[in-house]
Amino acid sequence: MTNVCDLTDRKCKPCEGGIPPLKKEEAENLLKQLKQGWQLADNKISRIFSFKNYYQTMAFVNAVAWVSHQEDHHPDMMVGYNQCRVEYTTHAIGGLSENDFICAAKVDMLLIS
Repeated sequence: MTNVCDLTDRKCKPCEGGIPPLKKEEAENLLKQLKQGWQLADNKISRIFSFKNYYQTMAFVNAVAWVSHQEDHHPDMMVGYNQCRVEYTTHAIGGLSENDFICAAKVDMLLIS
């Protein structure tokens, strides 16, 4: 299996603040390494994932929770019957960090067959 991008080979680094968020240009360059569908707005990246039914949606939510636990970096998720919006930002710095893009790339990998 081929990785979506080299971001999936990286691990999140602890972030307790004290570093600046990514500049817009840096975030836009990292966004290009993700699968289509991710949006950059308001110092966040987000994507809506659609599924056939509630069971598949919840299986995806649980898989995202597992990735989040492994990386110790957690998204906001809005869950409905057949869709889930995943949103990343690094709250400790008030904007985006590389961690957000690492996790987004790993979430993308959950759906590769």
